[in-house]
Amino acid sequence: MSTSFRIAAVLKTAKGGNALTVKGWIRSIRTSKGITFISLNDGSCVTGLQVVIEPGMPNYDDVCRLGSGSAIAVEGVLVDSPAAGQAIELKADTITIYGTVDENYPLQKKHHSFEFLRSIAHLRPRANTFGAVFRTRSALSFAIHRFFRERGFVYVHTPIITANDCEGAGELFKVTTIDSASPPMLNGKIDYSNDFFGQPTGLTVSGQLEGELLAMGLSSIYTFGPTFRAENSNTSRHAAEFWMVEPEIAFADLADDADLAEDFIKYLCRFVLEECAEDMAFFDKQIETGLIQRVTALAQSDFVRMDYTEAIERLTQAPVTFKYPVEWGLDLQTEHERYLAEQIVGGPLFVLNYPKDIKSFYMRQNDDGRTVAAMDLLVPKVGEIIGGSQREERLDRLEQRMNQMGISTGALSWYLDSRRWGSCPHAGFGLGFERLIMYLTGMENIRDVIPFPRTPGHAEF
Repeated sequence: MSTSFRIAAVLKTAKGGNALTVKGWIRSIRTSKGITFISLNDGSCVTGLQVVIEPGMPNYDDVCRLGSGSAIAVEGVLVDSPAAGQAIELKADTITIYGTVDENYPLQKKHHSFEFLRSIAHLRPRANTFGAVFRTRSALSFAIHRFFRERGFVYVHTPIITANDCEGAGELFKVTTIDSASPPMLNGKIDYSNDFFGQPTGLTVSGQLEGELLAMGLSSIYTFGPTFRAENSNTSRHAAEFWMVEPEIAFADLADDADLAEDFIKYLCRFVLEECAEDMAFFDKQIETGLIQRVTALAQSDFVRMDYTEAIERLTQAPVTFKYPVEWGLDLQTEHERYLAEQIVGGPLFVLNYPKDIKSFYMRQNDDGRTVAAMDLLVPKVGEIIGGSQREERLDRLEQRMNQMGISTGALSWYLDSRRWGSCPHAGFGLGFERLIMYLTGMENIRDVIPFPRTPGHAEF
């Protein structure tokens, strides 16, 4: 009985003369001069393994009638390949047919639009592009954990169901056991006292606030998990369900935060270039020409640091007309961010110390009274890829800011306790995992880097 192997391992290490079994799906099948050739792929790599079948093999005729997408197991012997472009091929002794396809199988053609493939998300992992995307996503998930573990961070799980809106944008999906057809009412409002949690709750938009609490006892933590935003946006960069990486570091200021973010991004760039080389070569050839060069350049760059005020000055002096206005006190739009990264700096940069009126309540107020210790990491092609800040550790300043913004201090009393007892300077940032994957693969739509995207009007599969 031969040993079963993944095709990636066969192509990397196996030699002619080895007897083995491989299992996968037929990508193509053709007959030439009485011999049939199958390109077999099991999802472990982009490249398929060529299987050679001769007419004397049992069930030869049945195998020849199979279509692309059929699932089979092939037992045979590896031989040196006489054809160009491949070192070895598998000469089949026996083939077991697991599952066939018919004329309605939607992946018979080699080329489909990404829009069409989104409509069959349950089948698209069988396409080369999505196999490469999801292998890269898996590898980057591992790299994120390895990066933080090597630096002594503790991985923590923050709540998915929460009663607080960290960003204050009111875009939470509601979680309730109340009958929507006849909700209990009190003084003209829904009465949540008998709801499951006894108060309004929703799906989290961020684990940051809880992450801060854990950092107050563990020093360096990170959370990496799903987050949700009920934002009715149909852009190529927005999804209702997405994954966030959020580290928090105690005894740290904004400079420390930026140093960690720079180290993190460079690490992930180097990792994907080294560990996902075949898939990255595929993206460079099929998705974005020059991708490898772009990612390599980011990994080798020195990240510039620039104050928001200087960034506004540089933008107002730019010899171009922007769609959105540039003015101190307004947030930077993607066109501004990309211009700063691509034209003014020519590489990645941190924009630091934003006006307090456009940032969240938890960010540390600077001595000028106008700005907070916030940062955004901007990179060419995308704009913002990381957002973070030093957190306001001073109880009086935090309470004052919450009152100014109409945020209930009573509802967040547990958060204020971390400033009331044993407070210390601390900082953190958030990285949207899908946007990172888009940047590193060249994929243009967030729907194409999530196995089953959740967007307005779409929750199939």
